[in-house]
Amino acid sequence: MGFRFTIGKRIALGFGVVVILTAFTFLFTNITLNGSRVKITDAIDVVNPSLAKLKELDNLLDRSKLGITYWYFQRTPSPEKERLKTLIKDEFPKLKKEIKALSVKWDEENQENMETISASIDDLFLFYQEHIMARLAGLEDYDDMTNYFVLISDFEDIEKSFDNVKTQLAKLIGKQNTNAITNNKEMLDSFDELEKFVVLLGIILVLSSILIAFFTVRSIVNPIQQLKKMLSLMGKGILPTERMKDRKDEIGEMSVALNDLIDGMERTTDFAKEVGSGNFDSDYRPLSNDDTLGAALLKMREDLRENERVLEAKVIERTEQVVRQKEEIEAKNGELEVLYKHVTDSIKYAKRIQEAILPPDSLVKQLLPDSFVLYKPKDIVSGDFYWIEEKDGKVMFSAVDCTGHGVPGAFMSIVGYNILKQSVINNNLTTPSLILDKLNEGVSETLHHGHEHEDGQAKDGMDISFCSIDYKTLELQYAGAYNPLYIIRNGQLLQTKADKFPIGFFLGEEKKKFTNHTIQLQSGDTVYIFSDGYADQFGGPFGRKFMAIPFRVLLMDINKHPMDKQKEILNKTIEEWRGNLDQVDDILVMGVRIP
Repeated sequence: MGFRFTIGKRIALGFGVVVILTAFTFLFTNITLNGSRVKITDAIDVVNPSLAKLKELDNLLDRSKLGITYWYFQRTPSPEKERLKTLIKDEFPKLKKEIKALSVKWDEENQENMETISASIDDLFLFYQEHIMARLAGLEDYDDMTNYFVLISDFEDIEKSFDNVKTQLAKLIGKQNTNAITNNKEMLDSFDELEKFVVLLGIILVLSSILIAFFTVRSIVNPIQQLKKMLSLMGKGILPTERMKDRKDEIGEMSVALNDLIDGMERTTDFAKEVGSGNFDSDYRPLSNDDTLGAALLKMREDLRENERVLEAKVIERTEQVVRQKEEIEAKNGELEVLYKHVTDSIKYAKRIQEAILPPDSLVKQLLPDSFVLYKPKDIVSGDFYWIEEKDGKVMFSAVDCTGHGVPGAFMSIVGYNILKQSVINNNLTTPSLILDKLNEGVSETLHHGHEHEDGQAKDGMDISFCSIDYKTLELQYAGAYNPLYIIRNGQLLQTKADKFPIGFFLGEEKKKFTNHTIQLQSGDTVYIFSDGYADQFGGPFGRKFMAIPFRVLLMDINKHPMDKQKEILNKTIEEWRGNLDQVDDILVMGVRIP
């Protein structure tokens, strides 16, 4: 029996060619992608991160230049000076370490250039610290005009060193940028080659499939199979686009009937589309008087015509309503935005005023050398404030908690500050209890506490801890309204309780007098005064208050640390306790260690 090239063999041959071409395309694509993956990994892990970190270093240099310029011209302590310190101490070492880790994969020349740049920046920042920051550390250094003018030449040297480092860094960034461009070009080239190959194989695959399909179809198709196919499509609701060829036999008669049926269904489909698109005047002729589908379509056309008219009227009405509502909402939003901006600007300006009354850090360190102040307002402005003054050889300091927080508390703090200052300066007082009596009287008179409010009792006032220390005799005098005094001595906490009535709050007509406490301090004692915001903060695993007893335990635990470290621990502890909860009140804690 001779070889027969059957339909099955032809189909197998055609699919075999397609499978071989597909497998070859997959193999070549996989090889190309593996090579590109290496280049992409290099770009992600080394080239692009290196370029980003070098640009970050360039930005850090610019910020350092701005910071040292601000240091040179700004006399008073400021956040900009603190940011410069942080930049030199923390940000630059961290960034240098990250760049060094990346530079391990650079070429030797770029590594050497980076080491030179790092050394130059180290020298530049050292020059900042020794010639500008150290020699302009306090207000008196700015007042020393001889010292100030000597620094002019040092500042010019900084300019030269800065420009030199920037030039070196720009060259290195340029090289890294060139490496990135080269790496990207190599990846693009590999993908271009892959694209060309895939397109070529795709064309070959398509042409091969066409040839295979053409010869396969010619081998298996006949009139009966074509008729079966068309009837099968119509059974699924699909109108065939081809027509059967006319034949002079029974199949030809069936072909004529089938072609007429397809034409009639096409006219019905076109009519349905016209009606669906809103053309209710389109012409339609049913296939016969008994054509129920055609009659239903004509009825549907009339129903849709009426529904569209009703819907158009409703759409117009609803559109007018939406437009009116939109205009009203936009007008209200505009008013709210203007009002919000005015309120926010006013509160921010109030913050500047309030910060102006607080003692500067330099005065705190001058009068209380070994001390800290933890001051955390709840809002932009605060109802808590702290006060420090020296008079007749005594250093007086106070932690004050006014009624409320935010804007109301801020107003109360300014009232309290002014009256407290007048009580000490104008009345020549240094005894805490007498100062609080005067403050009590002043607050009450200022806020008209002699008059009854709607509820029959005034609600405005303040809690306070007030101390006076004579560093020569180590005698401390204290008076307080609700807020006690803590002294930690030899690991023991000594508490001096405050009077149980606030400043500016009277239950009767007779004014109460505050109690003055005199305490003999010892070297190494630590004095703490505070508002109630720390102990009242909600947090922890059950959302409860921190409370006074844990606060005292915390103070005893941290007492052995330096004062700056104590402040850091207090702040970290309350922030971790608070977690995701809001701060409920202003927080103020002051600590003073006796030499």
